[in-house]
Amino acid sequence: MKVLLRSDVDGVGKRGDIIDVAGGFARNYLLPSGRAIVAGGGVEAQAEAMRRSRDLRDAKDRESSETVARRLVGTTITIPARATGERLFGSVSAADVLRHVEDQTGAVVDRKYLVFDEPLKTVGEHSIRVEMVGGVVFELAVLITPEG
Repeated sequence: MKVLLRSDVDGVGKRGDIIDVAGGFARNYLLPSGRAIVAGGGVEAQAEAMRRSRDLRDAKDRESSETVARRLVGTTITIPARATGERLFGSVSAADVLRHVEDQTGAVVDRKYLVFDEPLKTVGEHSIRVEMVGGVVFELAVLITPEG
């Protein structure tokens, strides 16, 4: 069954794509949830308009991601934390890192863009991978210093 996607669907397609899916998937999921409409006659123009708006939005998102990346690449975010020797009392979480990024650079980064496997628990230099919208990927340098 041919359908026009009205929103991005993971593993299926993006907004404005005309795709061929199983009839049950379309009838039971895509159509009732409003994520797609049946691709009948005259949908080509609507699909093209959706693709154009998607491309404009993607370009704008990529541009804003590149602006944030330019601001953060090459800077080191310093985070003071209570520690004994090399070990911290507690840890530095993604929320802590983002708060210090905003305080020190003024750049606002959403938490979902940080690839943060586990909280930071030692004093010293750390590198955190940031994967932003539009395929913009960079490493954020974080220096955790003992408080006091």
